[in-house]
Amino acid sequence: MPRAPVAAPHATHKFKLLLRREFWEHKGGFFWAPLIAGGISLLFTLLGAIGGSILKQRHMNEINISNTKPDEIARALGGAGDVALLGGVGITLIVLGFVVFFYSLGSLYDDRRDRSVLFWKSLPVSDASTVGAKVAWALALAPILAIGIGLLVGIATWVIAAVTTTVNGLPGASGIFTYSHPLKLIGSVIAMVPLYALWALPAVGWLMFCSAASRSKPFLWAVMIPVLGCALISFANVVLGMGYNVGRLWYVVAYRGLLSVFPATWMPHLESSVGRMQGPEDIANVVDVMNNWSIAGTADLWIGVVAGVAMILAAIRLRRWRDEG
Repeated sequence: MPRAPVAAPHATHKFKLLLRREFWEHKGGFFWAPLIAGGISLLFTLLGAIGGSILKQRHMNEINISNTKPDEIARALGGAGDVALLGGVGITLIVLGFVVFFYSLGSLYDDRRDRSVLFWKSLPVSDASTVGAKVAWALALAPILAIGIGLLVGIATWVIAAVTTTVNGLPGASGIFTYSHPLKLIGSVIAMVPLYALWALPAVGWLMFCSAASRSKPFLWAVMIPVLGCALISFANVVLGMGYNVGRLWYVVAYRGLLSVFPATWMPHLESSVGRMQGPEDIANVVDVMNNWSIAGTADLWIGVVAGVAMILAAIRLRRWRDEG
């Protein structure tokens, strides 16, 4: 009896396999790095809580907060709860910036260096899908995973702070729950994922382009040469007294072209929420959704998006036609 013809795998199935491959090849950066950083942060938080409790017991008679209203203490503790939650996310997002930077820089170069590119080119998978899977991890999946781990770390830090204040009998200790804004903070942080993808696109595009274009030492071409070039231009500008504003050059090349892989580097463009803070309860406004997304109304963001897409398309073409001998 003749066998029925086997249907070719759907393109979405191939893309899922590519995403899975990227995760297993870079699990250390995507998963373990933020998890370990968060674990170390929790360890120091726990040690600090224990040490603070011991010091409080030793110097109980020297501490006097009887003149402070319990409501004021509760509000301050609510702000501390917000800081604890944001701190957990912040640690994993700093790690994310380094992970995305070096992942993007080596994403297409490493395949050529270890010759695995020949194996992947022998499979019925397009270069666009291969590069697209790498872009998806750099701009979306890795940030989502880092934020998820960061929120767990932040919530654990929040709970440690709550237990510590309660055990030590601090007046208004319940304020760490009643005056904090966990749902608002969680929603605001999650809403920043697509904004991060747009903001980091030029840096990821540039790093992947250099990864595809360089025959060796992609870090030299992606980082050292542009930065040294800016430094030489700045030096010549000062020595020759040309009077050019080289700050814009540094902004485009170094800040947008390299450092925008770090989350929240768009915040200097925003109307400051810190200056409008009236008390601890306003800490949550630092990551306000509407304030952060106001950057979407600037030409800076969209010029970077166009440049990033163009460089990713160039990287796909280079991967398709590059002959490494």
